[in-house]
Amino acid sequence: MGPGLFWNFPSKASCTVPQNLLQNMLLSRMAGMKEQQFTEEKPLLPEQRGQDTEMENCETMTVVGDWKEHDVETPYGMLHVVIRGAPKGNKPAILTYHDVGLNHKMCFNSFFQNEDMQEITKHFVVCHVDAPGQQIGASQFPQGYQYPTMDQLAGMLPTVLQHFGFKSIVGIGVGAGAFVLAKFALIFPDLVEGLVLLNIDPNGKGWIDWATTKLSGLTSALPDTVLPHLFSQEELMNNTEFVQNYKQQVNTVNQFNLQLFWNMYNSRRDLEMNRPGTVLNAKTLRCPVMLVVGDNAPAEEGVVECNSKLDPTKTTFLKMADSGGLPQLTQPGKLTEAFKYFLQGMGYIAYVKDRRLSGGPVPSASMTRLARSRTASLTSGSSLDGSRSRACTQSDSSEGVAQLSHTMEVSC
Repeated sequence: MGPGLFWNFPSKASCTVPQNLLQNMLLSRMAGMKEQQFTEEKPLLPEQRGQDTEMENCETMTVVGDWKEHDVETPYGMLHVVIRGAPKGNKPAILTYHDVGLNHKMCFNSFFQNEDMQEITKHFVVCHVDAPGQQIGASQFPQGYQYPTMDQLAGMLPTVLQHFGFKSIVGIGVGAGAFVLAKFALIFPDLVEGLVLLNIDPNGKGWIDWATTKLSGLTSALPDTVLPHLFSQEELMNNTEFVQNYKQQVNTVNQFNLQLFWNMYNSRRDLEMNRPGTVLNAKTLRCPVMLVVGDNAPAEEGVVECNSKLDPTKTTFLKMADSGGLPQLTQPGKLTEAFKYFLQGMGYIAYVKDRRLSGGPVPSASMTRLARSRTASLTSGSSLDGSRSRACTQSDSSEGVAQLSHTMEVSC
């Protein structure tokens, strides 16, 4: 057992379209589309103020800065994309992909409105991607519409990067969106510099899980079926105002379109990943990855298993206490802090400003070494012995080169 929670689970058999074939098809298709213009650009309209729920108040973010909406045609249909800024030198774009039952506003507005997050994102172009038909005001798909598979959703993203001139991305995905971004990174590794994956489950559903989901869909309204995917049982039982607000928000997504996305996500196959050295010709994510999950979140087991499939020298695991199923919304400040360290380790942030201290720049050499080593497991949840230590430890590299051991206290 290495640093953090490295538990191995048996992987399931899976079959997918060969990735090299999919990649060649997409690149060929993109080459023929290169000279065409596909974007309908329209400035976002101001939202009404003074509404009650937290998510409705978050809508005001659309009037800040120069956010613009775009509809981008891809080989598998139209994508709704929201952009702020323009590519800055060789810096990657920050690209987000939301979870099922949400859209980019519901999933990320609170996180990106955080003051420290705005300090980070002003140095990058930010791109929010809505899964087909999930954006606010989306038209309903016609009867018989074939929703894109998870592979095809990933295959839409190269067109987005090409159209806006993004050379590469740092992706932030939640749930289904994390799965899409991981698939994208497996097919197009040269286009992804780093990934922050919240609540990712790398496995397809087994027959029992699939049947349970189908039965639940027959006996429950769609929002009641989706909510257990987003929130922990404790959150649902407490039925907090936060959960109630999100139940209302799920109803604002076109329910027919949402059902198609939900069905496709539940029909996904396993991500074909294995930790290097565990199987012959193991393939896994090549970029730095930060895995994030809240304690007692419904996705906790899946995230732990994903951790077991990744290269430990490039993976950071963050388990956030008291954050429930959507840590980017319940603990946006703490996640921003972790994201700042993640970017710093990639060389994109020179220093970290810690407002808990003097408010000035804080030397961050140890944090840089930690992130660059890619051998850390960052956890703010319970340790294996049940204590509430919030430690980040570093192990020796696989080549046997001794590394300094660092411990970082994280107040989550």
